[in-house]
Amino acid sequence: MSPPLMTVVLASHNLGKVAEFRTLLGGIGIEVITIGEILPAFPPPVEDGSTFEDNALIKARAVAAATQMIAIADDSGLEVDALFGRPGVRSARFAHEAATDAENNAALLTQLAEVEDGLRTARFRCVIAMVDPFTEGDKQVVVEGRCEGVIATSAKGESGFGYDPLFVVAGVGRTYAELAHDEKNKLSHRGKAARALLPQLEALLEARRIDAMRVLGDG
Repeated sequence: MSPPLMTVVLASHNLGKVAEFRTLLGGIGIEVITIGEILPAFPPPVEDGSTFEDNALIKARAVAAATQMIAIADDSGLEVDALFGRPGVRSARFAHEAATDAENNAALLTQLAEVEDGLRTARFRCVIAMVDPFTEGDKQVVVEGRCEGVIATSAKGESGFGYDPLFVVAGVGRTYAELAHDEKNKLSHRGKAARALLPQLEALLEARRIDAMRVLGDG
């Protein structure tokens, strides 16, 4: 196996997200490590932004400053039309501040108990921010991906995490939790956002290659 061409730090401890990012970015020679692997005591920044973009940038900036490495962070969540866009940025804390996935799913089903099938439309949104501390002005890149669907009346499937067992992908008829990993990565909000980030990462790789060639040439 070839050594990675570049390492980036993911501002997350969520094992599901970590696995998805490693799959999505590994194909171009990017090694994804987590902040916990290099700074176990790193205090998570307060995600007090009002949008997914705000929170993704808060996390990416904090991790880039702490590690002096290229940092990527995502903030993602579920927007349900019948709930006027909630849970949104509070998706992980919908039931309460320390809610489990099961508690959040139960709270969502309770909120939608009287909502007819045709009005249970929703979407998953993911915003990824990348901060490069080695460029002038700490270059920031922000990309987004989304996936439309509806909320099921009961959980289906055994894979995934979060609201995956309740989110039925539009045009597919199955929940995220019923999809194989490769299929989910192709359709998911995070997969789409990660693919939107790939050209930026590839440009960074090329810039590093050119810098290395220049240094070797000067030597």
